[in-house]
Amino acid sequence: MTQRLAWRAPAGWWPSARLALGTASALGLARFAYGLLVPAMRTELHWSLAQAGALTTANGLGYLLGAVATAPVARRLGVPGTFRLGMVLTAAALAATAVTGGNYPVLLLTRAAAGFTGALVFIAGGVIASRAAIMDLRSVARLWPVAVAYLLFAAGYIAYITFLSAYLAAHHASVTQVALTWALLGLAAIAAPALWSRPIHTWPGGKALAVLSAAAAVALLSAAPTVVTGSAIGYGATFLSVPAAITTLVRKAIPPRDLTGALAAFTVVFAAGQTAGPYLAGGLADHYGTGATLAWTAALCITGAALSLVIRSATLRPAGPPAPI
Repeated sequence: MTQRLAWRAPAGWWPSARLALGTASALGLARFAYGLLVPAMRTELHWSLAQAGALTTANGLGYLLGAVATAPVARRLGVPGTFRLGMVLTAAALAATAVTGGNYPVLLLTRAAAGFTGALVFIAGGVIASRAAIMDLRSVARLWPVAVAYLLFAAGYIAYITFLSAYLAAHHASVTQVALTWALLGLAAIAAPALWSRPIHTWPGGKALAVLSAAAAVALLSAAPTVVTGSAIGYGATFLSVPAAITTLVRKAIPPRDLTGALAAFTVVFAAGQTAGPYLAGGLADHYGTGATLAWTAALCITGAALSLVIRSATLRPAGPPAPI
């Protein structure tokens, strides 16, 4: 008698898959995928780099507003309802972007909408609670070096990923090279958790910021395909570790009763940085070339790394069991 063996998915795989798809939508499609389109959109729509960067700035501003709005929306709809609403609206915002016909003011609105709805998706399962909109500055003030370093990171990292394709196009990279560079960046980001998964006894954010700065600077020194590919791999393997390090530090340094407010405060700091960064970097690039965007990333990240040296392990005093995010 033949016994049939049927594969069964691990328990809880579907909720995890939905969360992964949500992150892919809110970050991969609604935010980062725009960087791939910058060269073609600049050519066809005759934009300056400042105008191209302003679309990412609009997306960041939408994310900032979404980060503030998610708490009341979650109180009204519940966290799962907020997540589902964000997914539907993110898809609608992306579809609206595709049918604008290149109208710049409308594109600004659709990019802002994608940032807003992406924030609903990204934050709904994490830091939101009934008091997440309250920013307890008595709890956060002593972490000011971390907050400033995070602000510099947010303003710096987003410029690299926004203008990477434009930098490659300016140096006559082939379509194959552009695709390979982005593919390797994405694969490095997938591998990043294994590289940064060691227990955190001292804050590793400074090391990550230094690596990001070096990755951007290497590509600035040479536009050779192997050099830029190595830069992208270093960037991809590092940039997501900084938010993870921030979350870990805040969990350890802030009492549980103040945790959601503190995480909300850092989310707003991050959103503010990535709102300002692309437009400012794009303006510099219009005057000094696309390499200025890499210099912007390198300068801000190394400044954040230097500032992080004032962060002491004493900041990481245990504050009780961490809240789920």
